[in-house]
Amino acid sequence: MAQDFERQTLSQVGTNAVGLGSGVANSDDAVISIRMANVTSSAITASCYIHNGSANIYIVKDISIPTGSSVELIDGASRFVIQSSDRIWFQSSAASSLDVWVSLVDAIS
Repeated sequence: MAQDFERQTLSQVGTNAVGLGSGVANSDDAVISIRMANVTSSAITASCYIHNGSANIYIVKDISIPTGSSVELIDGASRFVIQSSDRIWFQSSAASSLDVWVSLVDAIS
């Protein structure tokens, strides 16, 4: 069985919410990893949510990330499905302070 693993990244996310490209899901895809890293010299808080076309559904809201640390939002064998109309958004409490890495399975055949 072939799997199409994909990744999307964001660099220096700040106080304005930034969404991954609308093409993050071109079908029903499984998100297998979301890592958010604090790239500043001060602690920050960060949020991650999915906008499903009508509402914001938070994965995490205002989580504290110490200086030089990161947080993995999907633990162990956990996964969740996003649809083509969903968009994943990220926001930080400080300017240019958050790097993001999202891994997903785009297609399974």
